[in-house]
Amino acid sequence: MALSLHALLEKIIKIGDLLVTSPTGSYSYGDGSGRKVILNFSDEAATQEIAADPALKLAEVFMEGRMTVAQGDIYDFLALVKSNTLSEALSFGMIWRGVARIIASRVKMHLPVNHNRSNVSHHYDLSAKLFDLFLDEDWQYSCAYFNPPGISLEEAQRAKKRHIAAKLMTEPGQKVLEIGSGWGGMAMYIAESAGADVTGITLSEEQLRVSRDRAQKRGLADKVRFELQDYRYLPASKKFDRIVSVGMFEHVGPTHYRDYFDKVAEVLDDDGVMVLHSIGQPYPGLATNPFIEKYIFPGGYIPSLAEVLPAIEKARLLVKDIEILPMHYAHTLRHWRERFVARREEAISLYDERFFRMWEFYLAGSEMAFSHENFHIFQIQLAKSRDAVPHSRDYIQANEARLLEFEKNRPPLEKVTF
Repeated sequence: MALSLHALLEKIIKIGDLLVTSPTGSYSYGDGSGRKVILNFSDEAATQEIAADPALKLAEVFMEGRMTVAQGDIYDFLALVKSNTLSEALSFGMIWRGVARIIASRVKMHLPVNHNRSNVSHHYDLSAKLFDLFLDEDWQYSCAYFNPPGISLEEAQRAKKRHIAAKLMTEPGQKVLEIGSGWGGMAMYIAESAGADVTGITLSEEQLRVSRDRAQKRGLADKVRFELQDYRYLPASKKFDRIVSVGMFEHVGPTHYRDYFDKVAEVLDDDGVMVLHSIGQPYPGLATNPFIEKYIFPGGYIPSLAEVLPAIEKARLLVKDIEILPMHYAHTLRHWRERFVARREEAISLYDERFFRMWEFYLAGSEMAFSHENFHIFQIQLAKSRDAVPHSRDYIQANEARLLEFEKNRPPLEKVTF
């Protein structure tokens, strides 16, 4: 094994039990506590590449099958690394690569070129069959709400929709806008539970096709419509009583937060309410993880509340409620990863082994961010009027109880056909 990687692992792994094997021998790290993790390297060059640029090369070497996990899984290894202190292990090369990535990220954010459509297509226009391998019956590709703890993924995704809808307080006949409508599940839930008129907008042609097909088959074509539309170009003449956005804000980018909330303020009725559900990180980030940026979500950025709230205030919107959900996405991602890995052969048949390993790493790394790095979900409720929302939070629980009764009589969701 490359001396540089050996030295790096010796600096990092003080607690835990890691065994690394390579063509030149076996090496142990840690104090032997906890679950044992065994890594196998097929070639020495792989160990050299990781030592030089672990932020990117660890994922790439794993994707290529040059590093395999013989005991435990890739999440166990990532969690083991994050459970130890990393700052002392940073080399000069790692630091300058990090600085270069920060500079490149900041320059890219300010470029006037609109890559929104291509960035969205890179991820969300993948085969619908892929997402069907691990999502729930309603294809909710955002954090579930495990309340009470221990419920199934399906129950938790229903609880998520219920919780958001309770805060949205939609009434019959109101016009609702969903920014980033995914495969249509949230829009259909709001339309059916509240008797509202819902417009969902997306930049994914594959999601548009699936969501329109689902609404048509469910008999909701007169109440729910989906459009291929960039939120920035919504006409000012269109006004909505309610706006909801779930898992889309991570694609906006900090240089566009002001534009986003200015548009919300422009199209939200004076007595309207918005609920924004997004991944958040505890402090402003310097740059997106290079693996995520290159392979999974190009152009994506996880915001902190410190970056979001000033843009909300400048748009003259009132923050009516903020809720932090700290561990719910870790549980969601664990369910997704276990389901995805259990259907490994199907995933490989859709794409290939490299793609499967890339997505396994993505799901494991994302889970680790929530379980070990204080990433979380924030839900922000916005309005223009002080009295648009009740002055106590009791209404949320009351609305959830009502929605739970609605769900008991709601016709079951049909399985998507391809």
